[in-house]
Amino acid sequence: MKKQHIQDTFGNIDIYLFDQILKGTYDDCDMILDAGCGIGRNLLYLLKSGANVFGVDQNPEAIAQLRTLGSSFPQIDTDENFKVASVEQLPFESETFDLVISSAVLHFAENLSHFEAMLNSMWEVLKPGGYFFCRLASEIGIESLVRSIGNGRYVLPDGSERFLVNQEMLLRLTKKIGGELHEPIKTTNVQNLRSMTTWCVRKMKSS
Repeated sequence: MKKQHIQDTFGNIDIYLFDQILKGTYDDCDMILDAGCGIGRNLLYLLKSGANVFGVDQNPEAIAQLRTLGSSFPQIDTDENFKVASVEQLPFESETFDLVISSAVLHFAENLSHFEAMLNSMWEVLKPGGYFFCRLASEIGIESLVRSIGNGRYVLPDGSERFLVNQEMLLRLTKKIGGELHEPIKTTNVQNLRSMTTWCVRKMKSS
């Protein structure tokens, strides 16, 4: 397979989201939300698969680009599916989506309450049995190299400031929101400059 063909099919998709797609985890997910979608780098393949894809971002220019991308897919109403909105105040009904994607968003939280507001908002619109895919910065593996500046935020060795989680926090939150891990928590340490963690959760159905 030629490189350009892969690029045309999948775009600049997050490699760990690609991993879940290859495993078939989201094969039955039709209603999909990317919360903090940017210009939609994770959505090209999902749009091509025929899924009903939604995206929100606070950047109007990014949403405008995404609407242009989505306009060629017959299942998409670009004005309804792609909206300028904050992650903590999603403009959708409860239990709407089979899959919610949060890629490189939660680590921009200003503090713990902001983090939990975004998380709870995404969890609220997820159907029971649905999947939550999250990639976010963490302190896992670089605990001694980060410097706290308060409110859950840290200065990383690469000089950036992020809200950071750790494994214990993610496990505690998984239980608190009523989820279960469907993959082990995985972390990539980027040369001790930053760590990015993949958190894959399924919303448990009521018994």
